[in-house]
Amino acid sequence: VITKKIAKHFHLDIRDDEFRFRIVEQGTVAEAVLNDICKSLESIRSEVKLGKHGGKDNIGVRVGKVINKYKVAKHFVLQIRDDGFDFHVDEHKVASEAALDGIYVIRTSVPEERLSPDDTVRSYKSLSQVERAFRSIKTIDLKVRPIRHRLETRVRAHIFLCMLAYYVEWHMREAWRPLLFCDEDQEAKKTRDPVAPAKRSKAALRKIRSKKLDDDSEAHSFQTLLKRLSTIVRNICRAPGDNPDAPTFHVVTTPDPKQQRAYDLLETIIV
Repeated sequence: VITKKIAKHFHLDIRDDEFRFRIVEQGTVAEAVLNDICKSLESIRSEVKLGKHGGKDNIGVRVGKVINKYKVAKHFVLQIRDDGFDFHVDEHKVASEAALDGIYVIRTSVPEERLSPDDTVRSYKSLSQVERAFRSIKTIDLKVRPIRHRLETRVRAHIFLCMLAYYVEWHMREAWRPLLFCDEDQEAKKTRDPVAPAKRSKAALRKIRSKKLDDDSEAHSFQTLLKRLSTIVRNICRAPGDNPDAPTFHVVTTPDPKQQRAYDLLETIIV
């Protein structure tokens, strides 16, 4: 992926269990890529002048392999003929794109008195929760398919129940934050820089590294906590020695301290 010509612009950290990298200077990487492509195109132009790659189609194939490697065809003006080939960099397009490189512009019709610039960015980033909801409904937890209905009203009801189930799941996740691998301090989100990449708190990183909570009990994902709670069941019982027709009664499994804490946290949900 990283050629020798642009490798100097990357700082690589390769370990046995992970790989990290960062760009030393983004502008110089773009220049290095363009220079690399220009040299390759210049080589093709020289070969065409020597009579190689005859024909417009053959020249086009060779040129296409070069400029499509980095998806930068829009930055070049190409003139391909049966007996020749010329090119130059479209400096205007390069400069226009470089000016917006890595920058997102968010517009809103909401007045600034109601929604500040910082809150606008936070609201935009919160759309990731919508994407997460659809992903959960379609594939991860709720799995909306198969839809075993044919009438439109019943299909709508099926989808509505799935959305309602996700709403319940969202509240459960929020209530269980102290037990899960996630940040508990949500108030910090309201004051931190909305543009800077989000970072986990030290407490959350500590839970991830140790897989333990502050009380030294096991930290969970949402799925593993549900599995832990699934051992609580309601049993239909009958007194020893009773005949088969004797009345039955129900006995619910007594939760252990971790399970009881999970239930107590669910009691704090306010809708």
